[in-house]
Amino acid sequence: MLDHVLPETAIDPTESGGLLKGFSRRYGLAIEHPTIRLRVLDPNCMVGGLRDFAVPLPDLARRELDIDTVFITENKTNGLCLPDCPRSIVIFGLGYGVESICEVAWLSLKNIYYWGDIDTHGFRILNQLRGYFPHLRSMLMDEKTLINNLPLCVEEPEATRFTGQLQNLTKEESATYTALLDHRLGRSLRLEQERIGFSGVESFMRSVAS
Repeated sequence: MLDHVLPETAIDPTESGGLLKGFSRRYGLAIEHPTIRLRVLDPNCMVGGLRDFAVPLPDLARRELDIDTVFITENKTNGLCLPDCPRSIVIFGLGYGVESICEVAWLSLKNIYYWGDIDTHGFRILNQLRGYFPHLRSMLMDEKTLINNLPLCVEEPEATRFTGQLQNLTKEESATYTALLDHRLGRSLRLEQERIGFSGVESFMRSVAS
């Protein structure tokens, strides 16, 4: 109907309109963009005097922040508690929504660390992110961290575990992912990131800052 009643100048013919965002773009309607929550981990790098804020994805994509390092973490609590680190920010609370930040092209110019749960889906998200940013490194997602925190592990529900192939992991990450699939260190282990001792987090952050 809109194709017939609107003038040609009001229609974007490159958009099919089959999906919700495609429909909005085809007919010039407003689109609700994902909102990205971030914290500045260096008080000398605040943005307009702000250290903790959320911004629509297109706005973040348009403005490169004057920082060197970006941490990405699944968990909101971890994002709020991450220690200060020179010229760094943390993006948090996206879960599988991490796919959206591939639109922030300037991230490819920064050092990037991803910190997720040590479970099958944590490695799946890591694999997904590295597909967009090949230089990305993982944070506290190794077998040593898992072994050191075995008493704090819970069981990942068998029905929802991911068991597919992950092509973008390093050799060490692949070994840890395989250990989870094979139950080598325990049955369906999941080490949730917020259970890791804070001293371990501080130690890792110091190594990044040095």
